Amino acid sequence: MTPADAYARFDAVRDAFIELEDADAARRLWDRDAGLWSADPDVRDAVSDRLGWLDVAGGRPGWTERLQAFSEGLDADGIDRIVLAGMGGSSLAPEVFATVFADRHPRELVVLDSTHPDAVRTALPEDELDSTVVIVSSKSGTTAETRAFALRAERLVPNARHLVAITDAGSNLDEEATARNWREVFTNPADIGGRYSALSLFGMAPAALIGIDVDAIWRAGASMLTSCGPTHRGVDNPALALAAFMGGLARTGRDKLTLFTSPAFAAFGNWVEQLIAESTGKQGTGIVPVVGEPIATPGVYGDDRAFVVLEHARDTVSGADDLADAGLPVLRITLDGRDELGGEFVRWEAATALAGLLLGIDPFDQPNVAESKQNTNAVLDEITSGAELPDPEDGEVDALLDSVRRGDYLSIQMYLAPDDKIADGITELRMILRDNLGVATTAGWGPRFLHSTGQLHKGGPGSVVVLQLVDVPTDDVTIPGRDHGFATLVRAQALGDLRSLRSHDRRVVQRRIDGPEDIVRLIGDVRAWLHKPMAGQDSI
Repeated sequence: MTPADAYARFDAVRDAFIELEDADAARRLWDRDAGLWSADPDVRDAVSDRLGWLDVAGGRPGWTERLQAFSEGLDADGIDRIVLAGMGGSSLAPEVFATVFADRHPRELVVLDSTHPDAVRTALPEDELDSTVVIVSSKSGTTAETRAFALRAERLVPNARHLVAITDAGSNLDEEATARNWREVFTNPADIGGRYSALSLFGMAPAALIGIDVDAIWRAGASMLTSCGPTHRGVDNPALALAAFMGGLARTGRDKLTLFTSPAFAAFGNWVEQLIAESTGKQGTGIVPVVGEPIATPGVYGDDRAFVVLEHARDTVSGADDLADAGLPVLRITLDGRDELGGEFVRWEAATALAGLLLGIDPFDQPNVAESKQNTNAVLDEITSGAELPDPEDGEVDALLDSVRRGDYLSIQMYLAPDDKIADGITELRMILRDNLGVATTAGWGPRFLHSTGQLHKGGPGSVVVLQLVDVPTDDVTIPGRDHGFATLVRAQALGDLRSLRSHDRRVVQRRIDGPEDIVRLIGDVRAWLHKPMAGQDSI
């Protein structure tokens, strides 16, 4: 379905187009007019300080040359492995580049965005770091997880020439890295929020270091920015078209925006998930991005779904036509090559910002993100005062599933070490729940999702139903200079997040998972619940 088809077939999309055009949204976005989102002077000032992503879509003078020279210096020193230590917007775009362009890598890129000790130990082992450079990536320089990664990296690498920072000018990280003579400090424009930073140095410096043609990415970004500008009207404007589709339909209850991609672009969905969830999930509203759900037949989906298909021209998504033929709203985006992802970053950033206008919210703030951080710190303070971490709860999954209603979505939140077998089991579980309950499902690794979808879970609609999966790590990794290790940190983050969810009256159950075999048992419990007499009949 093209934007013109969506305009013709769905009143909600057409009405949203008209509203955006009446607001002169494309021109005002192009002009960096913060008044597009609010008349409040304080909000407008805050928004003005978050529109720098429009200025880096095509790169900045000197960036390419600096990145090329830096990469050549790594070659001369025999560096063949990069560890990118960051959270949220600092890690997701690099992960997209590393995955989508996996065949172009002259050196390995490992993204470390988990505080689980098993993940930290794998990325930053006690030895074997002689040919590794660790990039510590943080806008503020105060992110707790990133600071912990930096402390471990400083202790383990041979010398400061194996450490690099990407941060805002004048941040704590900028000052510390400069004072300690790190190999390089890349300072990013400060007027760019993390989730809008893909085409800034946060995304593009790691991309350059793994051999990606950053100029081609930036050219695609600049071209898309022009297409999203005021010279392109209505359905011919990619940002207006996508904003009207997802924002207009969300206002009618189709707020579960489900993204299907060609396999080559699968990682891009994780970046989109953060962008939409953190930008729109607040004030009791929001668009719920659903990624990683295998496509199903039309009858499986409820009337709370809208679909976007992002596909490679030579690798189309099977089954998408069936959804459109069944009358479901499906918007298709087709790319001829991987370098066009530069344009997709811009399209989705601009569309998400304009969808915020349609929903009546500020798409650049994240008012609930700090809650879980504060709760985590409270837990750590309790431990410092002599308290012990409680054992994981053995929550009643049956009771949680009994609470599910139409229009809800099930969020599976895993404070576990990322593991392929567990991931496969969670995908199977999501399909079982979706196919039998008719609700959308999401899944995320903790604590990384706290810097993305966590905002939606607390500040968005109350339709979220949470299954939190935790373990008790037995082999800790120390954090130099701290009186607790990563095992305590990740457990405190899970507990802090649990408290935060409950403070918002979210339906949530915590369950202990010690390995893939426990996922199998969990699936068995869910199947048993589904086969109970009248299981779910009162709720679904």
